[in-house]
Amino acid sequence: MITVFTNILVALDGSPAGQQALDRAIEIARAGNAKLHAAYIVETGLFSSLPADNTVEVMYNVLKNEGEAVLDKAKTESAAHGIPLTTHLKSGHAGSEVIALADAIKADLIIVGSHGKSQTDRLLIGSVSTFVVTHSRVSTMVVRS
Repeated sequence: MITVFTNILVALDGSPAGQQALDRAIEIARAGNAKLHAAYIVETGLFSSLPADNTVEVMYNVLKNEGEAVLDKAKTESAAHGIPLTTHLKSGHAGSEVIALADAIKADLIIVGSHGKSQTDRLLIGSVSTFVVTHSRVSTMVVRS
């Protein structure tokens, strides 16, 4: 028997792996007539070592603007495939925020890319996909790029 998912959350970060995760999420949502949500998390852990001046605010705003652009693009792409997309812009630890959002929206599938924007990000904040797979209470798909 094939499992049909009804409420899907895809985590986006603006990377090619995130784009591939979105593509797969759209395919699965379309095949199962599922609700689709996309999240972009501004990773605030990156700011802990910065001086407590306006540098943090400037960087946060840059990442927030990037997140809004990524989510707008995802919404346009999803609509082009006939799938409505609900977007969520959050801040905090990316893995924890994805899991909390999945719980809040009652997602039955989380889709993440296999790795983010750079190896440096992975060293600084750890692998979001590994965190989500390890801590999620629902099915999680890691899309390899």
